[in-house]
Amino acid sequence: MTMSSPNEKTPLPPPLDLSGWRKLPTLLMIIGGILSLIGLLKNPQEFGYSWLLAFVFFYTIAVGAVFLILVHHLTDAGWSVGIRRFNEHLASLLRWPLLVLFLPIVLLAPKIYSWLKIDPATDNTVAAKLPVFTYPGFIITSGIFFAIWWILTSRLCSLSLQQDKTGAASLTHKLRFNSGWGIVAFALTLTFSGVLWVKALQHEWFSAMYGVYFFASSIWITLATVYIIAVVLQRQRILTPVLQKNYFYFIGVLFFAFTVFQAYIEFAQYFVVWNANMPTETFYYLIRENGNWWWLSLILIVGHFLVPFFVLLPVSVKSNCKVIVPVCLWAWVMHAADLGFNMLPALHNNGYPLKWIWLPVGCLLFMGGFLSRIFVKKFNSHPPYPQRDPRLLEAMGVNANVVADLTEAPAAGGQR
Repeated sequence: MTMSSPNEKTPLPPPLDLSGWRKLPTLLMIIGGILSLIGLLKNPQEFGYSWLLAFVFFYTIAVGAVFLILVHHLTDAGWSVGIRRFNEHLASLLRWPLLVLFLPIVLLAPKIYSWLKIDPATDNTVAAKLPVFTYPGFIITSGIFFAIWWILTSRLCSLSLQQDKTGAASLTHKLRFNSGWGIVAFALTLTFSGVLWVKALQHEWFSAMYGVYFFASSIWITLATVYIIAVVLQRQRILTPVLQKNYFYFIGVLFFAFTVFQAYIEFAQYFVVWNANMPTETFYYLIRENGNWWWLSLILIVGHFLVPFFVLLPVSVKSNCKVIVPVCLWAWVMHAADLGFNMLPALHNNGYPLKWIWLPVGCLLFMGGFLSRIFVKKFNSHPPYPQRDPRLLEAMGVNANVVADLTEAPAAGGQR
């Protein structure tokens, strides 16, 4: 599926035969579940870190989908109508599916977060963060995050489905209103969840930029996921009416933009910390120069930034699915590696023991299978795209003024 200009019309290749893929989620759950259970029995602490990594991987995709929905409503975008519905299904994973997957983290939190074992009276870095840095505080704060996401995603999804039935303008206004307070809630919950669940693994470290880094990484991996889903649904003729060829260009442009933005934020954080040369901050990067963490940092520089940057740089490539889909799949690998680089040195200061590499892979497989089953079920239960969105004609490439003139012409002729 290639194109030389954003508006060029080219025939779609034949639909894919996906019949053999229907059992894949169940297979992933079985393989991943067995590996995860073995890891839990062998080393609960190692399992806890691996489970947290896999959870954050899929959490960032779901919360990034929320952002794309909010931006769609706040900007009255027409091109994003086609991707809105499956983004709503991705966002709905923030309700009970990810909440259930978070429960093992709650149970294993004392083995994952070292500050739960530290007496605040002997450590100012813990005392300054009370009462959040307590076991009840961790549970309550995390519960608040999920409660906000539950309310927000429930409103966005239910109003969207109601709009399919009536198309009432009041529903569009309500969606815009909920997106208004939702964008503020999104910024706060994304920042604080990233700090509490990921950055707090090394609680002594300080960074004012970590929330922005976590935001950039979340949207980056979500755009890669959205591109792949959109390509598959377009190939199957499911989104053909509302997903024009130039819309892939728009997603590709955003993917390229966040490739640059995420790399800039991560470098800026490193630059500021290293130049300040304060032991309370530089230790974070000194640990990541030990053992194979150093080699992983070099892999991330090349694979997380340079490769997607140069591949996505040409204008025509952004809508060439044969090129971008492999880059998006590569982005999944790099995002998992980046999360590992952020999280696992807290447990393995001198390098990651590769004998445990199967454990995070197993956790990723299990969660991927579990969440994809739920996503597919939700997608099949509702119309694949909004039916009465006021920007639907724009998404279809139809000039609404021309349609209005055509519908009024017979009436005018009758009067004459």
